[in-house]
Amino acid sequence: MAAIPELDDLITADETLATGRAIAAMQEPSGAMPWFPGGQTDPWDHIESAMALSATGLIAEAEAAYEWSRREQREDGSWPIRMVVGDIVDPNTDSNFCAYIAVGVWHHYLITSDVRFLEKMWPTVCSAIDLVVSMQAPGGQIYWGATYPMPDQASGSFPGIYHSALVTGNSSIHQALGCAVAIAAELDQPCEQWRLSLSLLGDALRSRPHLFEPKSEYSMDWYYPVLGGAIRGRAGQELIAQRWDDFVVTDLGIRCVDHRPWVTGAETCELVLALDALGDTADALELLGDMQHLRDPDGSYWTGLVFADGKRWPVEKSCWTSAAVVLAVDALSRTTPGNGIFRDADPQAELFTGREIRAI
Repeated sequence: MAAIPELDDLITADETLATGRAIAAMQEPSGAMPWFPGGQTDPWDHIESAMALSATGLIAEAEAAYEWSRREQREDGSWPIRMVVGDIVDPNTDSNFCAYIAVGVWHHYLITSDVRFLEKMWPTVCSAIDLVVSMQAPGGQIYWGATYPMPDQASGSFPGIYHSALVTGNSSIHQALGCAVAIAAELDQPCEQWRLSLSLLGDALRSRPHLFEPKSEYSMDWYYPVLGGAIRGRAGQELIAQRWDDFVVTDLGIRCVDHRPWVTGAETCELVLALDALGDTADALELLGDMQHLRDPDGSYWTGLVFADGKRWPVEKSCWTSAAVVLAVDALSRTTPGNGIFRDADPQAELFTGREIRAI
């Protein structure tokens, strides 16, 4: 069996595996990964959970999740924003939700080296990324979503209603485009438009903040440009330092919203991943340790804690929170071949892979 991520004095391999198994226990027979049993499934958190399954060696379960994505993808390359036990609750499109399939597929391939899996998922990734790129504005930003009707496939036009571009979603798309380019390079497929889209998006995130609707009260808008690879190095360190005191709560993790006494596990672990990408291992380890109060004896993790009254809220153990923990442990421990999926999301370096791929 492949090595399971672990960190000395923080989380053992057995504990990480228990978290992976707790995530797998929430999987529906269809392969869908809902937020919690009987809850909603969205395409982004579904992939995040699949990535944690791969990282804990639960390969069959992970591939069942990717098969769900392949099977449920619509003809235009999208997925519904929200489904509940197979029923579509919100049929509209979120560009970030669509793009994230590329991150998951590349991560799974890095761990398994299974070319057949990559080839099988290529049409799914290609269709999704083509749709996302079609939602890019001239300034480089990508609109977060659109309401139906969806794109006219014959003309390539998009008659739906565009919505504003968001920093968090665009930062995640930035990583996804890089992973899509890496997949295309691995399969010797053309992807020049994706490369151009990635370059324009990165420039917009770094240089044209006015193009994005501000959501500055949310911690994700703070650290996601670093997590998604658009801003790194000294600029990334300065960005994190600017609002550290607004969001980080000593011994507990980070706030989801700057003015609310509520820390959340997933956001804390994503900041851990961002700090790891900046080389700030000490703070990353401390934060990962701080949020362990959310761990349940079965290995799963509660979503958050209202520290003003000591109550868990919402009262649910979300599989994507558990998944973020697994991915953070893997990144810091450098265990699986996919441990750098966030750290390597930097187009200024060798493109996302550590391999010789032509630079943008």
